[in-house]
Amino acid sequence: MIQGVHLKPLRRFADDRGYLMELVRADDPFFTEFGQTVVTVSYPSVIKAFHWHERQDDYLVVLQGMAQVVLYDRRDPSPTRGQTDVYYLGQYNPQVLAIPRGVAHGYRVLGAEPAMLLYTVTRSYDPEHPDEHRIPYNDPTISFDWSTQMR
Repeated sequence: MIQGVHLKPLRRFADDRGYLMELVRADDPFFTEFGQTVVTVSYPSVIKAFHWHERQDDYLVVLQGMAQVVLYDRRDPSPTRGQTDVYYLGQYNPQVLAIPRGVAHGYRVLGAEPAMLLYTVTRSYDPEHPDEHRIPYNDPTISFDWSTQMR
């Protein structure tokens, strides 16, 4: 696992009315600070990758659908620099993925339904000074194969 990345399994508390699921808590050992929460929906087979932040950590949850989430450690002082990790997150595998600043990340929607992702981040978005840096999904440095591997 890339240094500084944390994966928190989520637990559903269900009864005859439905369920409740806590996502991120201030007392989670990986949580640092709150900036804002954002929800995004992406359609089947869409790839949104890659981007990274200098000043912001992300806490990602896939609420509906499934996504293949890919991380690439681009941080110079990190012992896991150059490492790529892959996670399969969503309604069938509910977890929070804590992504530290400097780690590039992106995802591909799996299956025939849209995916709904919720990000809690440590900084509010500033349109005049956005802390978002892009890397193409097919960047040769990362060299990630986004195709489904038939086994």
